[in-house]
Amino acid sequence: MEPNSQASNNVLAYLEEQIRECYGRVVYSHKTHEKCADILLSRLSNIKIAQIILSALSTAGFVSIIFGTGEVGAIAGGLVSVALLVLNGYTKDYDLGQLAQKHRQAAADLWLIREQYLSLLTDLRSNSGSEDELREKRDHLLTELHALYLGAPSTNFKAYKKAQEALKSLEDMTFSDEEIDAFLPKSLKKC
Repeated sequence: MEPNSQASNNVLAYLEEQIRECYGRVVYSHKTHEKCADILLSRLSNIKIAQIILSALSTAGFVSIIFGTGEVGAIAGGLVSVALLVLNGYTKDYDLGQLAQKHRQAAADLWLIREQYLSLLTDLRSNSGSEDELREKRDHLLTELHALYLGAPSTNFKAYKKAQEALKSLEDMTFSDEEIDAFLPKSLKKC
């Protein structure tokens, strides 16, 4: 092998290693934003259910006063009403639905960048493009990713752990040839 060819292979190997690392981070970021959205929507659902239950109990407490429970009904209704007030105060300034939507949007934007990294790795492996073209694509993706992260909401450790479980244990994002073949026309099937 010629020295220039060997040097070029080393450069491409280093470039591939870096792009693979970036791809892996984007896969995790994408899945973590999805899990953050899921957590927030679940929390929002629980809060809405709690609001309905507390409203019903508060109303029942005050209605019971009409039917003669007197002081006990008033105290119970008042306590439940205070709990509902606290819960409503919490949700007034903290819009979980909107925050979940921001995580969903970040995940959708990250999905596109993830797929672009995958295409870049494919191009690199198939020798489609010069080192300079590959570097230019890599740098462009880094710039896009940076802009996306600037506007994305912060994730949390709980969402990261759920993403890690989904990607490692549940094998989200991985498919067998048979699973892929199920979606393809006969002429494109592998198995």
